[in-house]
Amino acid sequence: MATKQAHKRLTKEYKLMVDNPPPYIIARPNESNILEWHYIITGPPDSPYVDGQYHGTLTFPSDYPYKPPAIRMITPNGRFRENTRLCLSMSDYHPNTWNPSWSVSTILNGLLSFMTSDEATTGSIATTDQQKKVLAKRAIEYNTYQNVRFKLVFPDIIEENMKEIEDRKANGGDQDTNSKDEDFKQDAIARAAKEKAIALEDILDPEDRIRAEQALEEIHLKGKKDDKESQNSSSLIYVGVALLLFFLGLSMK
Repeated sequence: MATKQAHKRLTKEYKLMVDNPPPYIIARPNESNILEWHYIITGPPDSPYVDGQYHGTLTFPSDYPYKPPAIRMITPNGRFRENTRLCLSMSDYHPNTWNPSWSVSTILNGLLSFMTSDEATTGSIATTDQQKKVLAKRAIEYNTYQNVRFKLVFPDIIEENMKEIEDRKANGGDQDTNSKDEDFKQDAIARAAKEKAIALEDILDPEDRIRAEQALEEIHLKGKKDDKESQNSSSLIYVGVALLLFFLGLSMK
């Protein structure tokens, strides 16, 4: 349970964020627990997260602002592990560096800044920009259909998401995304094939493994077909030569 001071401080910060929200960030407390906040970061332009919608939580200690919150990101994003405490200078991993003057806005701006950098930390993962872009395209659908906590805390955003999803479908956006996903997977397999031979057991993604197995089967069948055609072609040559010799023999008689 929040102390009186923590409750007062978080209430004030919520009002400030409503009146003057920072760019690309929305945040609000759980109605039944002011120590649990939910945020949405919208991927900024000129980043692989553009148009992505990233939901996460801030879990504040009861004696906030004297101790920092735990920071997590829920939406798959390619930068952080989902539902994992993140080790940042403003998180509960570093209480000794925490400054009580920092606010929810300060924390989330710091998180956004770290997200768009390449620095590694506990809870971060390494992916390509293309993978991040694919996840950014899928983020709205994930939050709308699979993210239960998002639905409970942001019912108004859910309505906006539904309209966005319908617009994408009407404009062929889903087909475009699927095409890019397919191109990305094909490119990834092609790049890997150029670098070195890959054993099937080394391919972890089930879909990629199926594709690899199908490709190998096609190569095998094509090889057998080519061999058979080659054999048939050779047989015809032999038959032609034999007939030619036969007729030459008859003419000489």
